[in-house]
Amino acid sequence: MNELDNIRNRIRKFRDERDWMQFHNPKNLACSISIEANELLEHFQWSTPEESLTIARKKKTEISHEIADVAVYLIELADNLGIDLAKAIAEKMAHNEAKYPADKVRGSSKKYTEYKTAKRLRQ
Repeated sequence: MNELDNIRNRIRKFRDERDWMQFHNPKNLACSISIEANELLEHFQWSTPEESLTIARKKKTEISHEIADVAVYLIELADNLGIDLAKAIAEKMAHNEAKYPADKVRGSSKKYTEYKTAKRLRQ
């Protein structure tokens, strides 16, 4: 059993000891992910990129808890839907590597559709 399996089992145990599965449908879990992600974002609201680095250092514990909240709901959603999260991440990374080849996009924040269009225009 790997670390992700251990975490998933702990989440299940926590949920089931409280009889919360009845509330943990896909819609509610997706909402909870979004809510927790926004609580994470709130730490950085109105800050410059430079200020956000300082905030991240000063509020590391609080921010780590918000990140964990997002992860817990995400792991449970994947589990409840029968999605192997590690496999889904590996597949998505392979997809992203194909969409964003390092030699073509290095240093650029453009969406893949933008650099493909730019490439076509140059040809």
